[in-house]
Amino acid sequence: MAKDGIAFNDVVKALQKISQFIHKTPVLTCTQADKRSGRNLFFKCEFQQKTGSFKARGALNAVLRAKERLANCPGFVTHSSGNHGQAMAWASQVAGAPCYVVVPQMAPEVKKSAIRGYGARLVECGAQPQDRYDACDKLQKEKNLEFIPPYDHFDVIAGQGTISLEFLDQVPSLDAILVPISGGGLSSGIAIAAKAIKPDIKVYLVTPRGKKMEECLRSGKRPWHGPPQYLDTIADGIRLQQTGLITTPILTELAEKEVFEVDEEDIVDGMKFAFERMKVVIEAAAGASVAAAFSDRLRAMDPTMTNIGVILCGGNVDINHLPW
Repeated sequence: MAKDGIAFNDVVKALQKISQFIHKTPVLTCTQADKRSGRNLFFKCEFQQKTGSFKARGALNAVLRAKERLANCPGFVTHSSGNHGQAMAWASQVAGAPCYVVVPQMAPEVKKSAIRGYGARLVECGAQPQDRYDACDKLQKEKNLEFIPPYDHFDVIAGQGTISLEFLDQVPSLDAILVPISGGGLSSGIAIAAKAIKPDIKVYLVTPRGKKMEECLRSGKRPWHGPPQYLDTIADGIRLQQTGLITTPILTELAEKEVFEVDEEDIVDGMKFAFERMKVVIEAAAGASVAAAFSDRLRAMDPTMTNIGVILCGGNVDINHLPW
């Protein structure tokens, strides 16, 4: 069944299209994490994906699909100060197409350098979220580029959903998946595919404090209706207040109404646990997923829900400026 124009088969086709270029990321377990959570935790290691995050999946699927659809595609443009920008730069390089990435001037140099390293042309803009959209719009019109947004795009969502195909093949017994959410591309794709494979599986969203996502899921209305806004959080990968026009109805239908809102200190604790006990480097957005897995809310849920998937969405953290 299609969800707002995205069917399970679109996810299957996306995996067929991108699998030769991406990693099938491993799943880690950790006895100490299980003891702390009171559940069996299975960590999907998207921090080991190409470009260091799950974003490579959606970006590559969208780029390859656009190249097929458009007879003369002169290149791509997007806006991102982090993972999506790197993913689009890499995906465009794979497809042999130019890529322009609009980045705020104050973005960390380590992120700008990574985007350039994948061959993209960096275009700096102002600090406000709207500045990104304005710069992208100008470039798109001037150079006739194809715009691939970070999350609210059918092919991007289908690409992110390929995680569920892998994860449920690796751990068929999963009862639930914890997914960090910003605009909702990752969580929408995961929910579409996971529910198609295993209808009784639960998909829980993980957010920083203040996103009001639970209210959104219960009302069906986006958590913020004005210009784009950012939450004040160290988890820069999931700081967007809004979910998308495409992703919101998908999540309203498929995600669980209970949302894990995590505090900043818990995000840091999740990151530190991964660094120290699991010996892996994850970014703060992935630390939020670990924090949810250790939360009192999860412990209080149905005890028969024993096998929990945890999406470690990325590892692009500036090791010279860790949040502690």
